Amino acid sequence: MDNHIDDPLVKYYNVDIQQIKDYDFFMSDVDMIFHLAAIPRIQPSIKYPELVLKNNILSTLNILEYARKNEIKVIFASSSSVSGGIEKNPYTASKGACEDLCRMYANVYGMNISIARFYNVYGPRMITSCEFGTVLGVWQRRYKEGKPLKITGDGTQRRDFTHVEDIIDGLMSSVYQDDKGHLYELGRGENYSMNEIADMFGDVERIYVDRPEGEMEHTLCEVQSIPLKRNVRDFIESVK
Repeated sequence: MDNHIDDPLVKYYNVDIQQIKDYDFFMSDVDMIFHLAAIPRIQPSIKYPELVLKNNILSTLNILEYARKNEIKVIFASSSSVSGGIEKNPYTASKGACEDLCRMYANVYGMNISIARFYNVYGPRMITSCEFGTVLGVWQRRYKEGKPLKITGDGTQRRDFTHVEDIIDGLMSSVYQDDKGHLYELGRGENYSMNEIADMFGDVERIYVDRPEGEMEHTLCEVQSIPLKRNVRDFIESVK
């Protein structure tokens, strides 16, 4: 894959964790598992609800069972959309169910489990070409290609954006904590409307299209778990 990191310390295995329950064949003496695997994004989940729900929930269950049997700490990547209501779409429902699984395993089995909610992650190596890519990635590409920025609805919906390096700092802050289902909110505590984000790209053409179903009206990290260093405005300036 093009987004793989070329580093001898990083190894990739093509494994379907929804189907496989024993991971000893490719990892041993594991201290912790960062469980970031999932079928992401809201719109694909509305189109393929069964696929997303089965994959995200069963894969998390398998990871937790493996960790329980081998006494491994788990750090689970959740989504800010959970705070907006898990009944809004299948993706959010899947993440909410996975959070509940994490808390149950922590409470019943005393496992060391952290839950980290990501708020609209952006930064280097983000996807720019996928139909369901993140808005900043897609807009970055369209800006460089001289194409108008496509805004859903009237552009007043607001998002709290978090740089990927701040996400990494947040994940690492939980590594040595003895957590029992503790929730880490990884957002800046500041949000922008889509119109405001478009303004940051300068005097560019915009087109407004129908807003898809299932989206959150606003996301905002109201309780920050760690101080974040990077601002979306500075990032947009750097890629213009």
